[in-house]
This record gives sequence, C-alpha cells and structure tokens, in this order.
Amino acid sequence: MTRSTRTAVVQLCATPSVDDNIATAERLTRAARADGAEIVLLPEAFAFLGPESAKVRILEPLPDTADATGFSPGPILARCLTLARDLGIHLVLGGFHERGSANDRNRNTCVHIGPDGQLRALYRKLHLFDVDLADGTRLRESARTDPGDLAVTTEMPFGVLGLSICYDLRFPYLYQRLVDRGAIALTAPSAFTATTGAAHWEILLRARAIECQSYMLAPAQYGEHWGSRRSHGHAMIVDPWGRILDECQGGDGFAIADIDPERVQQIRRELPSLTHRRQSADSRFLMPESGPGTATADL
Repeated sequence: MTRSTRTAVVQLCATPSVDDNIATAERLTRAARADGAEIVLLPEAFAFLGPESAKVRILEPLPDTADATGFSPGPILARCLTLARDLGIHLVLGGFHERGSANDRNRNTCVHIGPDGQLRALYRKLHLFDVDLADGTRLRESARTDPGDLAVTTEMPFGVLGLSICYDLRFPYLYQRLVDRGAIALTAPSAFTATTGAAHWEILLRARAIECQSYMLAPAQYGEHWGSRRSHGHAMIVDPWGRILDECQGGDGFAIADIDPERVQQIRRELPSLTHRRQSADSRFLMPESGPGTATADL
C-alpha cells in the first residue's frame, strides 16, 4: 500500500573532483536521512562537472535494464549502492555518467537504487541540451551524449515516480505520459544554467506540477563548477497544487517534505483536469509504453 513518505532533494556544487563530489553527496544524503528522509534524490551530474576530456575517464557501464544479473558496478556506482543499503533508503542518482555507444560517448542516466542496494530503474535522458545563449553560454550535450528513447517510471513507498532529467522539463508531453502510467510524483534532477534557471526553473517546475497534478521533486546543482560553467540552484519540492513546500537557497543542502498520495488524489478529484484532456483527430501519443522500472518500446 502507498503511504506518505518523507523525501529529500539534494543541492550541491559538483566540480571535476569525483572524490570531493561523492563525499559531499554522501554527507548530505546522511543528513537528510537523519532528518527522516526515506527517499533521497541527487542532482544531475552529481559525481562530476568538468571538461569532457576528463569526464571520459570516469564513465562507468550500466546494465541495459535494472533487473540484469551478474553485473559488476564501477567504483562510483558501488559507493552509491553501498550508501543506499547502509542507510536503508531509496536513492535516486539524478544524472549518472554512463558509458555510451563508443569510448568517447556517454549517456546521462537517472538511476533508482532500492534500500537493499539493488538497481530498481534506469532512465536515459531523452532531450539533449544544445543551446547558444545571449550570455555566451554554448553547450552541445549531443556532441558526446547518446540520447535515450524510453519513458520510465519506478515504484516508491508513496506510489509511482516518473523519471526525467533537466532539459526534459521543457517538454510537457513526457510528463503527461508518465502521469498516464500512474505517476503521482515526477523528478527533474538538474544542472540548470544560471541564466536559464533564473528565468525558467521555478516557472517550469510549478507548471509541470499544476498541469500533471503531481509532486515535482527537483534536486539541483548550484554555483561555479569549472571555467565559466555556473548553475542556478534552488532545489525544491512542489506540491500538486503548484505550491513550493521547501526550497534551498545558496550553498550545499537539501529540501525535504512529505509526499502524500492522498493529497494528489484529493486534488485530482476536486479539479479533474487530467480526465478532461481531449485528443485531436490528427494527433498521436509521442511517448512509448513501458512498465515500472522497465522500458520496451522505441519512440
């Protein structure tokens, strides 16, 4: 049975030092657990933010699906599996640097680890961040990253969680698909740039929460990482009415709140907008079907 569950979203500032980043993530995860969190979500690129030439050296393999047997984790994943097991929590790695289709390519992968230290779900980021901003920021995620092609949900004590990463937040059809598959909460672990974050981060999170009538769980990167790369921060949890329940300001920390499935059902009963959706005659569903923790169809 589903139940209200204390949940934390972490805010940190990753650098090119993997050891320092993992130590920070472990410290904040332990602090959140001490504050009652049963679920802790880390931001995108929690283990490394630095030059692509250095990232290639820390990429680790993941199995094709979470239920793979005989898989041997790399050192970063092994530490995360141990952390989840030692604390007895659900741990979501918001953006894991997975080895891609070639030695110089990667996948940006959201990983759900259960309290038993086992993999529960894997989601590869669908939408890749290729932008040229007026402030001089130029990012080409697609140059080195293989996109995913599947929507993924996973089971939590509060119910179904829909997985996404950062730039996905700008594509509402993904979240509608996740809700259609039972999600009552959605996660968007991110490293939003300082420019786009200041303009759009809170607006997009609250919009997705309102239109999907779901909680938004948004761990985030903040601050100066390396070179000119800076992130907005403001990790937050938004309720299905669009109200911010808790939010980080500057610095390392976490936002924490109870995710209550009854609150979702109340709002969906009182304002049943999800049941009022209509589809035009020439439209089609854009996302594939797949079960919790699995993904079986192409876009």
